[in-house]
Amino acid sequence: MQTPRRVTIQTLRQKKERGERIAMLTAYDATFARLLDEGGADVLLVGDSLGMVIQGHDTTLPVTLEEIAYHCRAVVRGARRAHVVGDMPFMSYQASLEQGMTNAGMLMKTGGCHAVKLEGGAVHAELVHKLVGAGIPVMGHIGLTPQSFHQLGGFKVQGRDPGGRQRLLDDARTLEEAGAYALVLEAIPADIAREITAALTIPTIGIGAGVGCDGQVLVSYDMLGMDESFKPRFVRRYATLGAQIQEAVGKYVADVQNGSFPSDAESFTVAESKGAPAAIEPAAYSSVGTK
Repeated sequence: MQTPRRVTIQTLRQKKERGERIAMLTAYDATFARLLDEGGADVLLVGDSLGMVIQGHDTTLPVTLEEIAYHCRAVVRGARRAHVVGDMPFMSYQASLEQGMTNAGMLMKTGGCHAVKLEGGAVHAELVHKLVGAGIPVMGHIGLTPQSFHQLGGFKVQGRDPGGRQRLLDDARTLEEAGAYALVLEAIPADIAREITAALTIPTIGIGAGVGCDGQVLVSYDMLGMDESFKPRFVRRYATLGAQIQEAVGKYVADVQNGSFPSDAESFTVAESKGAPAAIEPAAYSSVGTK
């Protein structure tokens, strides 16, 4: 089977030029990466959201650079077509330009991702410029920046305060001038997001920012309905896997308890081996592997 052509930063820019929307989702492991990739996602973000949906924290702040790199390696192994972006976690780039350069380089080298994403506006323009100059593609992120959770006073829509619209526009233009190849717009009024999108030549990817962006991103676990208790306004659920998984586990537990699993067809016998050890293909243990 021919390997599909990889989505690149040039692909994303061309999509904006042609008016084609970009579909981006978060991914944290090889199995999900393969499924999302084969489903047609253009971009897979190994987000620091893993701190909440994978590790069970209340915020993204505890996530480390090494953890992002670990999950990046898994996602890159599972994705054949999608562009893979690794998040720069809290305090991995804020202390100094040198820290940001070193850690972004490490994430690219050890994580294998195709680009990095960092939160914040014009304050990080110099770092973005230096990273791009060193050959590290950078996706920006403005509006609600979860790493600034405490400073922002929680997860709140941004840009509604006096001067908020202009501040977001200025941040967006500054990041584009610094060399960012795309920009995530999170939790900002739809009209502001539309204005920013029209003002930039690089693609914008919205989350809670209306339909006027060049693309959209959602946390895959939210989009798939993995947690019934989490229902933010900006998320559309395309499945209810949480309930389906619980139902499947319940059936499995019942079959184990009543002795109906495994059946004879799901077991091995001495007779069928004919004196030789029965061979079990590695793929029998995993959906990610040689098939």
